[in-house]
Amino acid sequence: MSAPLRPRPATPPRAADAPLVFPRTLTVGVLGAGRVGAVLGAALAAAGHRVVAAAGASGATRARMALLLPQTPTRSAAEVARAATDLLIVAVPDDALAGVVADLAEAGALRPGQVVAHTSGAHGLAVLAPAAAVGARPLALHPAMTFTGTPDDLGRLTGISYGVTAPAELRAFAARLVTDLGGVPEWVAEGDRPLYHAALAHGANHLVTLVNEAADRLRDAGVDRPEKVLAPLLRAALENALRLGDDALTGPVSRGDAGTVRRHLDRLAATAPESVRPYLALARRTADRAVAAGRLRPADAEPLLDVLNGIEVAA
Repeated sequence: MSAPLRPRPATPPRAADAPLVFPRTLTVGVLGAGRVGAVLGAALAAAGHRVVAAAGASGATRARMALLLPQTPTRSAAEVARAATDLLIVAVPDDALAGVVADLAEAGALRPGQVVAHTSGAHGLAVLAPAAAVGARPLALHPAMTFTGTPDDLGRLTGISYGVTAPAELRAFAARLVTDLGGVPEWVAEGDRPLYHAALAHGANHLVTLVNEAADRLRDAGVDRPEKVLAPLLRAALENALRLGDDALTGPVSRGDAGTVRRHLDRLAATAPESVRPYLALARRTADRAVAAGRLRPADAEPLLDVLNGIEVAA
């Protein structure tokens, strides 16, 4: 009589934080092929992944796709989600993200095991809860870069940071994905996403406003080509600030030159009153940082602060 068959040992369950295994070549869809989505899709295609479908309704978006993803067919959002069996990139505006994900989940367009990655800096994983509820893997993947939606952006991706929020089992996949994009992951906790994004917006978006304000005031002063005057100065200031921190501070506020600042404000009020309030806000914050860094003695700061705090600005 033959010996009884021994039952096969059960496959041990995967630990909750064990890394998931994905194919080397991913099947990818891009939902919202705007400036960010089209560029990331093109970068993934250049890294050897299959970008099989993309969605975008506007004429500008379709032109961008024709330029950056010429071999990728345009499909509806649900069709893109179904085609993206490994990775769905959702690159839509922050305020639209929750609704788009909820609609896809309700339509049955998402599948278990599929990674759904959004590119919003402000959101983390919570906004992807409808996708996670149907078994998809949520990932927040934000490139810390400004985009024009042109091929020039592809050259700027090398070495940039990505703000990544991921479940533990998806961290290895996220790191590999960022590497394929030529970047470096910066791990951001779920609760810190708004602060992370506020810092980037404050630094990059407000920098554009500040530079254009300076250019406008130079034009008011009769300078024909303000960009020529500003370029070397601002490049040096940025490099020094990144390298030296508050030790890079120069100018009348860091010296406590109250009279100079008073004259600045008088002339701004007469020429460009809309610039007085932002000048005051930045001058006050600069004074605080200069004092804290030891660049400006508190006694020398008092006359300056008297000027800054004595200005009344019309609402």
